[in-house]
Amino acid sequence: MLLSHDMTKNDFAEIKVLLSEPKNIVIIPHKNPDGDAMGSSLGLYKYLSSLGHNALVMAPTTYPSFLHWLPNNKNAVEVFNDKDDAKISTLVNADIIFFMDFNTLSRIEEMKSFIDKSDAIKIMIDHHQQPDDFADFMYSDPAICATSQIMYHFLEGLNDTEKIDSDIATCLYTGILTDTGSFRFASTTSTTHRIVAELIDKGAVNHKIHNNIFDVNSVGRMKLMGVALNNMVILENCKSAYITFTRKELIDNGFKKGDTEGFVNLSLSVEGVNVAAIFIEDLEHDYIKVSLRSKGKFSVNQLSRDNFNGGGHINAAGGRIDDSLEKAIEIYVDSVNKHKEEILNTYE
Repeated sequence: MLLSHDMTKNDFAEIKVLLSEPKNIVIIPHKNPDGDAMGSSLGLYKYLSSLGHNALVMAPTTYPSFLHWLPNNKNAVEVFNDKDDAKISTLVNADIIFFMDFNTLSRIEEMKSFIDKSDAIKIMIDHHQQPDDFADFMYSDPAICATSQIMYHFLEGLNDTEKIDSDIATCLYTGILTDTGSFRFASTTSTTHRIVAELIDKGAVNHKIHNNIFDVNSVGRMKLMGVALNNMVILENCKSAYITFTRKELIDNGFKKGDTEGFVNLSLSVEGVNVAAIFIEDLEHDYIKVSLRSKGKFSVNQLSRDNFNGGGHINAAGGRIDDSLEKAIEIYVDSVNKHKEEILNTYE
């Protein structure tokens, strides 16, 4: 196991040798994969395919339809099913497994037990804090804005950026675009912009990507946005806010996976709000999904770890609570009041 979360020249040399002959490779994004998870995974898929490997992206769950336009999505992606012997065999018998945009096996649900049985070489590429130690090679840097940017650095380390074609460029651009909030988050650096420029030069058509991600909204999503705004609660005394969705509200407005993506940022955009949350009743299970956002130095990663069995980044995290919507709100309100002084002073 690597002692460092970064890759050394020796690590890249070893991986280069591993990839020098065709292998069966499975690429796994986290459950409910977002633009960065799918962008980095499909970018890696195209790179590995160009080297002659038998590669496949195997997602733990389905993912939003607004990502289905990504290059090679139709032929490269399968959704795992623990009742499907062929998929289990593909996973367990892989020579190499890449773990993209997550760093704990709890993020892949039923797939975890099969990973434990696999003798594959395991490679993690991720940017979340506090990674678990389960991979043979780990490229993990929480300071980098997106796993898709780390994927670019991974290709740099392999001296293979010349293999970035328009498909790879489009996928990596999509991941960086979505995980930086359209390049507005503090994690967006000058290096990020230089890489994005390189991706545009290599064929990423930025305005088309932006349109595909942000400018094609279903009627259901627009109605749900209205519900979100109506349900928004502002806690002025501690510069915090939250949005709720009941199961009935989702069903009544024709909810489809991905429809509430980004809604947590609606309350964070309110003047004077430094910390925001969204609480959503799961349609199939008795738990509440939680997304948290913050400005400045206040860590919603720690807030999520302490209260909602989750984690993520300083300014963006997620989790869940196996309780009622009312209980989730109570825990959140108590927590932001407990950290009131930090939140009031986190962002000028």
